[in-house]
Amino acid sequence: MRVMGVDPGLTRCGVGVIDGAPGRQPSLVAVGVITTPSTMDLPQRRLLIEAGLSEWVAEHSPDVVAVERVFADVNVLSVIGTAQVSGLAMLVAARAGLPVHTHTPTEVKASITGSGRADKAQVGTMVARILKLEAAPKPADAADAVALAICQLWRGAGAERIAQALAKQGRGVRA
Repeated sequence: MRVMGVDPGLTRCGVGVIDGAPGRQPSLVAVGVITTPSTMDLPQRRLLIEAGLSEWVAEHSPDVVAVERVFADVNVLSVIGTAQVSGLAMLVAARAGLPVHTHTPTEVKASITGSGRADKAQVGTMVARILKLEAAPKPADAADAVALAICQLWRGAGAERIAQALAKQGRGVRA
């Protein structure tokens, strides 16, 4: 399975693609960031991000996209921009006919490090260790995107199997 993780951000949008299967060693396909200058008009920045995400999907053909779930923060303007980029990532995936899953930062940290309170350095270190890389992807937004992809591979596959089993029994998953 090929998973694309997106760490949404208006200035730096992290993107990471991995290949793997539950119970098998995942491998890094590509990692990077889509950047936009803060001096550019906001609509133009969003267009650049949408085009960049579309290029990533076209080039790497993921099976699923994992996006960081936006959470409330003290800086409302930052949250708004992040939420808009998150929406762009979901839109790009939907246009490509790809399933989209969201994961909270705490969920990703717990999945990757074992602690939902891990800092960015710990996440980066564990991403490098899991993928057998010499160093964590840089900047941290790129490492976070790869962590999202790993989280989806590990947790999403299990959740999908549970949902399929419940569907076979005629029971839906309760939200």
